[in-house]
Amino acid sequence: MAATSPTSSPPPPLKWAGGKRWLVPKLLPLWQPFQQCRLVEPFVGGLAIALGLRPQYALLNDINQHLINFYRCLQSGFKINLPMYNDHDLYYQYRQEFNQLIINNQRHKQKAASLFYYMNRTGFNGLCRFNKKGKYNVPMGRYKTINYKQDFSEYAPIFKNWEFTSGNFADMTIQSNDFIYADPPYDKTFTQYAGNVFDWAEQERLALWLVKQNVPVIASNAATVNIIELYRDLGFKLDFLKVRRKISCDGNREFVQEMLATINL
Repeated sequence: MAATSPTSSPPPPLKWAGGKRWLVPKLLPLWQPFQQCRLVEPFVGGLAIALGLRPQYALLNDINQHLINFYRCLQSGFKINLPMYNDHDLYYQYRQEFNQLIINNQRHKQKAASLFYYMNRTGFNGLCRFNKKGKYNVPMGRYKTINYKQDFSEYAPIFKNWEFTSGNFADMTIQSNDFIYADPPYDKTFTQYAGNVFDWAEQERLALWLVKQNVPVIASNAATVNIIELYRDLGFKLDFLKVRRKISCDGNREFVQEMLATINL
């Protein structure tokens, strides 16, 4: 399947922190010689890269089980039948229902996916956050208008040969025809993702795991001194990009430097 432009694909279905849609034009020429490979993403997040590169086959993983449940529902031709509107009482009612599904071990139901989507669109800044008891605790956002999508059937044919998994990156089985794009939680930005600690030891473990796979690898991360040294010492080729990013709670945006590390390309 030929590499396609991001505009030929539907947009990522969720708002997601650290989304990489802006990076797709940079990755397309790197991906094109390997487009017959299976794309592997250990941290799929908002799905921007997979939708931008449009591989025929993909293994897309994330530690966030609720996110993966939503994508699996999209894979089956998902339509949301819940009433959805921007209302305080409805938001907290749905949040309570979602947390009850978690308590009842029904987090993999289609209703859970529907509620997850609604809260993603309606909650504060599209955050996905859970307390120590595993309950979703994001407050309602402050939006004047919200466009809710109910029919996600356009994603099903794209996802046909994509496999979605939820687990630790080190448990993934990599094949000789794979192409890995890794976008982990960034160094020095936050240490928890979906309630799981991702500290410096995990950054090192990931980099070592990537270099041992002997397949084409691209990794994104904040261009911190420690990250640059880690990937350079392992033999990665490094490129640096300036990205305009919100860096404070008051909404200010400044240019920050990000690292793109490649090996076996």
